[in-house]
Amino acid sequence: MNVIIIEDEKPSARRLQRMLGNLMIEAHTMLHSVEESIAWFIENKHPDLIFLDIQLSDGLSFEIFEALEINSAVIFTTAYDAYALQAFKLNSIDYLLKPIDEEDLAKAIAKYKMRLPTQKPVVIDFDDIRKLLVNPLDLTYKKRFSVKLGQHLKLIAIEDIECFYSENKGTYAYTKDGRNYLLDISLEQLDSDLEPKLFFRVSRKFYVNINAIKDMISYTNSRLQIKLNTYNEQDVIVARERVKDFKDWLE
Repeated sequence: MNVIIIEDEKPSARRLQRMLGNLMIEAHTMLHSVEESIAWFIENKHPDLIFLDIQLSDGLSFEIFEALEINSAVIFTTAYDAYALQAFKLNSIDYLLKPIDEEDLAKAIAKYKMRLPTQKPVVIDFDDIRKLLVNPLDLTYKKRFSVKLGQHLKLIAIEDIECFYSENKGTYAYTKDGRNYLLDISLEQLDSDLEPKLFFRVSRKFYVNINAIKDMISYTNSRLQIKLNTYNEQDVIVARERVKDFKDWLE
């Protein structure tokens, strides 16, 4: 099977490549922009399957298909919410919601292989998908959170948050001025709300802001300890299985 990955976030692309490798599928080609992808398709044989992010560094990935006739099967990798994903269902396109789960990836591959004997080029109505996305950049990530303080509501800008963490079944945002705020949301629900270039989930308990990292220290069992600018209430440890992805994210 000839597979390529089109994803502007290189750590995410490398992570998907490794996950595919675990399924004995090689994806040697990784493209990171609309312009680079169009140039590649002009010069190369089109693959059997494309893993395609929606928002690339220089525009929407739809522009690739509008510029060229490409008959490859497509599995979208996206952080968009369920409402936007209705478009993909209506057009019979598979999708994987970020962060991608290995089990979901395996199921998507199995579904693709089952369709192979009768595989036909997918006709994608990009205009309909655009209408549902409305404004992709606005839908993707939160820019602020609202928290309740007594009878008042306070807005916290995302850039002011050093980390998110869970404690005693609650989820907290810790800000650079040294304050904790209880959020009405679980840590898992933050997965699709946070800009992946800005925040990384280092463990089941912590998300950290890349701009708040002061130091990184080798820790027991091949883990890393992170020192943040002001947060020091608990040790922030990168889980062993996330160290490789964390190092990729830092780049």
